[in-house]
Amino acid sequence: MAGDDMCGICGFNWEDSLLIESMTDVIRHRGPDASGLYVGKGFSLGNRRLSIIDLRKEGNQPIFNEDKTICIVYNGEIYNYPEIKGELESKGHRFWSNTDTEVIVHAYEEYGVECLHRLNGMFAFAILDIPKGELFIARDRIGIKPLYYYWDKKRFIFGSEIKSILECPEAERKVNLQSLYYYLGYEFVPGPATMFQNIYKLNPGHYLLFKDGDVTIVNYWDLRFEKETEKSQDYYVEKLRDLIDDSVKKRLLSDVPVGVFLSGGLDSSTVVAFMKKNYNGRLQTFSIDYDDKSYSEIEYAKYVASYYDVEHNILNIRDITADDIEKSIWHLDEPMTDLSAIPFYLISKKAREKVKVCLSGEGGDEVFAGYDRFKASKFYHNYYKLLPEVIRKRLITPLVDVLPDTKKKKGLINIAKRFIDGTKLPDYGYHMRWQYFSNRGLEKNLYKDLLKSEVLMDGLRLVNECAERCNCRDMLSKELYIDTRFTMPDSVLMKVDKMSMANSLEVRVPFLDHRLLEFSASIPSELKLKGFKTKYIFREMIKDILPKRIVSRGKQGYSFPSKNWLRYQMKDFMIEEINSCALIKEVLRIGYINDLIEEHLSWRRNHNHVLWALLNVAIWYKKFF
Repeated sequence: MAGDDMCGICGFNWEDSLLIESMTDVIRHRGPDASGLYVGKGFSLGNRRLSIIDLRKEGNQPIFNEDKTICIVYNGEIYNYPEIKGELESKGHRFWSNTDTEVIVHAYEEYGVECLHRLNGMFAFAILDIPKGELFIARDRIGIKPLYYYWDKKRFIFGSEIKSILECPEAERKVNLQSLYYYLGYEFVPGPATMFQNIYKLNPGHYLLFKDGDVTIVNYWDLRFEKETEKSQDYYVEKLRDLIDDSVKKRLLSDVPVGVFLSGGLDSSTVVAFMKKNYNGRLQTFSIDYDDKSYSEIEYAKYVASYYDVEHNILNIRDITADDIEKSIWHLDEPMTDLSAIPFYLISKKAREKVKVCLSGEGGDEVFAGYDRFKASKFYHNYYKLLPEVIRKRLITPLVDVLPDTKKKKGLINIAKRFIDGTKLPDYGYHMRWQYFSNRGLEKNLYKDLLKSEVLMDGLRLVNECAERCNCRDMLSKELYIDTRFTMPDSVLMKVDKMSMANSLEVRVPFLDHRLLEFSASIPSELKLKGFKTKYIFREMIKDILPKRIVSRGKQGYSFPSKNWLRYQMKDFMIEEINSCALIKEVLRIGYINDLIEEHLSWRRNHNHVLWALLNVAIWYKKFF
């Protein structure tokens, strides 16, 4: 056995049984199997349970210690809980369930906040220490599970989702304009802020103590790039293989069926390979297909499914409806325009028909340097920047700028245009310049003076601040640090958690075991990005296990053809929603936005990113305000 439940949790620093019940009800999708409340000693706590392990009612939360002085509500999976339980039993602790929830309670009793260093898993929990009158709230090292809180110096409210916090009338709904500005550049809201004033994310690897009306936040874990004494390539390959094998094995323990998302890319295919080795049942795989074959990876997915003889389920996404977009934004709580969010929502819905738990390959690209942006950054610094400025700015940039947009997802023209867009942004944006979708020209024309006077207009400053926290000077290590500590928690992982939990499906991510991240941080950069070969050491590790045609594949990604759909089937919906949004009309120049729409529809320019982002803002504002 391992783990316990995926859940939703919430609570606040006063007693109100009706309010805690409504906060718990609004996140019922996170845990449709059971509900639990605690109201007393000046606090209210709530939980919704999706039973994965120990399906008996003994696993229902809140869970207490023996003398009822410590109480927990918890969302997550602790994969090493049997070892911790054995250690605690030898110290005299008594258990009445087979849940990891109860293990956290006793680990806290024994070790206090230091218990966090013993936990291997994904989690967000709140422990009420009744004798101390203290609430201890923690989020896992990587940020796989979300946790939000509201704090106005008097009322403290927390929850797995913002909509839970908003059930409280005192949690005022106000737009955070600085977050809106950051969002239009990054397409997600960087933590600890959210799109709502006074509502914050607890950052990954942090815990929070609430006592006597005061909030204290502590960073208990960070990614350190400690180089080991020089080892051979074979050493890194073997150790990596053992760690991934163990990580997948730990994530297969469950009392309910387990499946896996299979795109046919390197990461998901690797997860399938290690699952096949460690899983006794008939393996279910789930894939997405599109009619536009430049977006579809289905042939690779079918090939891997056939190679490993699994039961393969395919969802063909021909269209995305207004209802799909609105539901996904409601579940995300704030705009987050990762183009794979809605496909992930739809494939999670399909997977939930057959399984309650799915493994997924998220994190492989952030940990092992798999994205094209790493190559773009290396090419820019090592080669392109050496060209005379006059050639770059007067010849290459104007030539590439006038190239027409194409229907394809990638292709040479689209790659060239994306690269040149990134070179126009400041160097302190690191590789994130190729993931940042705003620029000075857009800002000058898009924002009204009202917004300009309220916000600090330097989006890439946040990337630079993140890079400063990295303990390594090496460029690639800094960029990997930015991906794992800045980008991933608020985009990729937020998408995975919210879109899967919207369908009461638990997703486990074996590449984000913290031991794997810590080991990867000790591998020399030249073994991750060798020349322009992404994920070099990862490919070496998997080359004897996966078919050659998968090992040598480049990165494609899960996104759908939004730029083309905005020109055709979603055109009227986009125009109507953007033009009727009160927030957009208040702080942005609607005339300029309509010029962008016209340029996009006539194929003169691809404004997909800004238009899709604005469409999401319009729907979010309508839903939450």
